[in-house]
Amino acid sequence: MSQRRRRASAKAAPRPARRRAPLWSKLAVTFGALLMMISGGSLIAVKSFADTLLDSVEVAAPEVLAGPSGSAAPDASALKGAFDILLLGIDTRSGQKADNARSDTIMIVHVSASHREAYMLSVPRDLRVNVPGHGYRKINGAFQAGLGPKGDWAGGLKVAAQTIGKLTGITFEAAVVIDFSGFNKVIKALGSVRMCVEADTRSIHHFMVKGKPKYVGGMENDTEANAYANRTGNQRYVHRKGCRDMQDWEALDFARQRYLPDNSLDYGRQRHQQQLMQAMVAKATSAGVLTDIGKVNNLIRAAGESMLVSLPRGMDVIDFFFAMQDIAAADLLSLKTNGGWYNGYVINKESFEDLNETSKLMFKAASVDKLGEFVLVHPEIVNKKP
Repeated sequence: MSQRRRRASAKAAPRPARRRAPLWSKLAVTFGALLMMISGGSLIAVKSFADTLLDSVEVAAPEVLAGPSGSAAPDASALKGAFDILLLGIDTRSGQKADNARSDTIMIVHVSASHREAYMLSVPRDLRVNVPGHGYRKINGAFQAGLGPKGDWAGGLKVAAQTIGKLTGITFEAAVVIDFSGFNKVIKALGSVRMCVEADTRSIHHFMVKGKPKYVGGMENDTEANAYANRTGNQRYVHRKGCRDMQDWEALDFARQRYLPDNSLDYGRQRHQQQLMQAMVAKATSAGVLTDIGKVNNLIRAAGESMLVSLPRGMDVIDFFFAMQDIAAADLLSLKTNGGWYNGYVINKESFEDLNETSKLMFKAASVDKLGEFVLVHPEIVNKKP
């Protein structure tokens, strides 16, 4: 059984500037568009891509998204009104144990009942929460708690969805788990992606060894990275300020950094991960890719190997991806949690984070489909373009 298959056994007033949709929130839209756009809508091409999609994307049982109190899993009719999609990003590394994956990136896409507005909210990974059946821990550990010894992503998604739903009051109609490490295949298929670095950023994962950048595992922070550099003489790789086309290793490494010049920590990392996804979508939907049938099939396979989705009852993956086209033209706003800065505290020498009052109200607004009104009152929570 393959490694991928084992996972089943991530208007009343003027609006703030519109953001391009990142890959997680538009991944379904992109696949749906590809199915109809390639080769001028050729039926043969559409069938080819649909077959690749069905074969590549792992789908978890709808019961994964059943409520923590035993409520039924959503059905296809749930997507006709306001709905929410949970997006979990894990970052596995070579040699990592199957039961040791954490969802260090947690996002929620809320689509309004009109399907004319969509919002992306981030959940800080260090929030201290009570994980059902597993006690208090950081919220990124909820996914790990449900993995079991074999690393069952569906089990991890179920516990994470229950935990995040309890925290925010939001019920999820669909969910996506994405492995950042698997994205190297996607970027390789694309050739490169264009990224912008705001300020020189030193990596804690790549070092210059014999004049070439090399990945070195085991570094958790600046202190450990500096100690390794001092001990070996291998200096830390520096992502230089400016915009350029990046290869897979460089783009992924930059998006993983949390020790940043502006001290924004995980919030900065979330911003860069969103930028990476935007860059991938821009490249994947460019003319040179859309007109290359072989390249599109390779992209769908590469993305599918890095993804698990949970869908409403009575809906298959093809129907879901086509249905997501309804929000393709929607304004998608990326919203700040905690004003974009760490809101921490310490318990027994361990650092945790809490939601400020504005963020608690933001999630409450999402749960009752009132985010449009909330943003008008709190325009400061909207992220600006990088």
